Amino acid sequence: MTSTVPVVGTRSADGSALQAVLLDMDGTLVDTEGFWWDAEVEVFAGLGHLLDDSWRHVVVGGPMTRSAGFLIEVTGADIGLPELTVLINDAFEERLNGNLPLMPGAARLLAELAAHEVPTALVSASHRRIIDRILDSLGRENFALTIAGDEVERTKPHPDPYLLAAAGLGADPARCAVVEDTATGVAAAEAAGCRVVAVPSVAPIAPVAGRTVVTSLEEVDLPFLQGLMTDELKP
Repeated sequence: MTSTVPVVGTRSADGSALQAVLLDMDGTLVDTEGFWWDAEVEVFAGLGHLLDDSWRHVVVGGPMTRSAGFLIEVTGADIGLPELTVLINDAFEERLNGNLPLMPGAARLLAELAAHEVPTALVSASHRRIIDRILDSLGRENFALTIAGDEVERTKPHPDPYLLAAAGLGADPARCAVVEDTATGVAAAEAAGCRVVAVPSVAPIAPVAGRTVVTSLEEVDLPFLQGLMTDELKP
């Protein structure tokens, strides 16, 4: 699948080379979206509230301020956002002990990008403390740059994290391929002007013009991502 791929950075005459790959973390590379929901359920149970499973689709993929704020509002829990954020992060981290489950195809894709020296960034709405824990499983060496949700003034669904990642890698956002699993992340990447591959995890994502939807990372390799740049220039 990845035998003879030219090094990224070599450009065709029309300048259509892929310049960088920007990857979401939870639900895209690591199978942790369920961990987050379980952590939220546990914390709110301790506060005397039962979470409705239908709310899971609302909070998935969002920044902690949005998801936790929504849950406070719908449950009426007597707790402030800063305190709740700490409790949820703590409960989530407790679930990271042992082997962290990677999404199918994630390890292969990261190894392929590294082998071909593709500039790669991890762009997550999770806080730095969480990213640093998960990087031990993903491999820090696989990323030239990592962006955490608590390191930007506006995180997903705003474009800021992806614009920051592209700038940090010296890449044109329009020549960056983004892989995301939620509508929130897709919105952020598309607002930044990136080419997006959606791999839905918890909630479906509709295919639209300029967006590619696949069922698994096993369908994504470097030639596939390079092809997104070529497709962009087709009439």
